Order: sequence, then C-alpha cells, then structure tokens
Amino acid sequence: MRNIEEKVIVAGFGGQGVMLMGQILSYTATEEGLNTVWIPSYGPETRGGTANCSVIISSEMINSPVVPVPNTIIAMNKPSLEKFEPKLTPGGTALVNSDLIKDYTFRDDIIVYSVPCNAMALSLGNLKVANMIMLGAYLESTHLFEVQAIEKTFNKLFVGDKAKLITLNKNALSAGIEVVKKQRI
Repeated sequence: MRNIEEKVIVAGFGGQGVMLMGQILSYTATEEGLNTVWIPSYGPETRGGTANCSVIISSEMINSPVVPVPNTIIAMNKPSLEKFEPKLTPGGTALVNSDLIKDYTFRDDIIVYSVPCNAMALSLGNLKVANMIMLGAYLESTHLFEVQAIEKTFNKLFVGDKAKLITLNKNALSAGIEVVKKQRI
C-alpha cells in the first residue's frame, strides 16, 4: 500500500453539500482500509451560513484531528476561499467553484482548478449535484481513490428513496473528473 497523508478542508455555504463531500471521502477511506477523521464545523445558520469540514486520510495512525495546514482545499464560495487559501501548504491544491468565485488573485505557489460546478450541475438537471461534480474534480486532482471506490460508497449511502439518485451522482462525478483532465492538457 502506498503511503497516504491527505489533509483536506471542504468549505462553502450551508446547503451546498459540503459535509456530504467530507463524509463520502471519510467513509470511502474507511472502506479502503485507511485511517480517517472527519470533523464538521457549522456557522450559526443552517442554510446559507458557512459550513466546512476537515478530513484527514492516512495510511498511518492519525495523532490529531486538527488540520492547520491542508494539502487541499475545496472552496464552494468566495468567503471560504478567502478564509482557507492562506492556510494551504505551498504546492497544495485549491479546487474552486468558479461560478461563485470570480476576480480572485491566487497565490503563485499552489495548483488551482476552476470548476464551474453550478452551471455543470444545472446542465445535468439538478443544482444539488454541484458537490459531486467537485468531488469528481477532487478525485482527478489527487488520485486518492479509484472512481469505483466512491461509487461503492454511493451504493451504500444512497438507499431506499435516495437510490434513484445514484446514476445522477455518478454522472456528476464523471463530469468533475473531465473538467480537471481538460485543465491538465
């Protein structure tokens, strides 16, 4: 097994599926036999307030759940980017929702992927899958898990009435992967 030490902060407004992204990463890590910690943080509001979570995924024991310096940040809105981009390790990766983040000067010592999550989600017919598009972009940028591992997690999480959402979420994941592939060319 390869040595893994991923520290990611996922952030955005409440209602953007930020916590679900972190939970899926953490759940998948557990299924893949890795050590993981998922720590949510909510603003005072439920929808529209700030929300973020820290996820650590490691092949070694995790000594602290705190992520003061992430390797990766996922910013679904501009306030989240402004808060967490300064903490990103040099050489780290920022995945940003370019539909809500415009006119931002990024540090020159990080890798940035711009993902038009909202527009892409609307083209798939459901704005709520913007987070899964971003999750696909994250997968392609890190190669942390195979797509099939995340899809297996979908099958375990989306049960009952939610099972009908699996295909849509898989399509969103694939769309996010393609965005990052195109930016690497």
